[in-house]
Amino acid sequence: MAITLKANQRKDLKQSVTRELRHQGDVPGVVYGKDKEPVTVAVNSIELLKTVRDEGKNAIISLAIDGGNTVNVMLHEYQIDPIKDELIHADFYIVNMSEEMDVEVPIHLEGEAAGSKEGGVLQQPLYELAVRAKPGDIPEEIVIDVSELNIGDSVMVSDLKESRNYEITEDENTTIISVTPPEEMPEEPDTDNADEEPEVINEKGDADESDDDGQ
Repeated sequence: MAITLKANQRKDLKQSVTRELRHQGDVPGVVYGKDKEPVTVAVNSIELLKTVRDEGKNAIISLAIDGGNTVNVMLHEYQIDPIKDELIHADFYIVNMSEEMDVEVPIHLEGEAAGSKEGGVLQQPLYELAVRAKPGDIPEEIVIDVSELNIGDSVMVSDLKESRNYEITEDENTTIISVTPPEEMPEEPDTDNADEEPEVINEKGDADESDDDGQ
């Protein structure tokens, strides 16, 4: 079910007006889509961040634009002020609820691997999974239980159960999680072999001296 978010159309795009919007707690944005004219809007920054935090980055938002229609959108891109750590711009993409789309879904690990309790190291090379689904069927996250994984075990994309609501498009040979053995201490150098090295050189030197004496 889509989350409703109110949006106001922006007609005055002057920087001074945009700054005032941000000062009032709104974030400027653009609504666009296939064969759709872009519409400049402003939404409440706190409400938008709360929606994304609670529903996930792939959440379907029912954007109610004043003076216009309500459209189903996804937050496509956003910009953060690196100094103030504030949301300063958002792009909303209009989605067709009957058409499949490709998205990245976050992977969430559940439990503690049995191998980790024995000193193994849990590694996760893949944090997001590529899937194809209709907007209403996109999962908020992919949950993987790692509690039964022992040292040497791994989970690949091919190990995941397919869902009837979405298709996994990630390469099936990609490793998601592995439990590797604990790092071993480097072996001490063999001092006996180190002592033998100069002896061979000395013997060679003696042979050279014998050759010189015979000349």
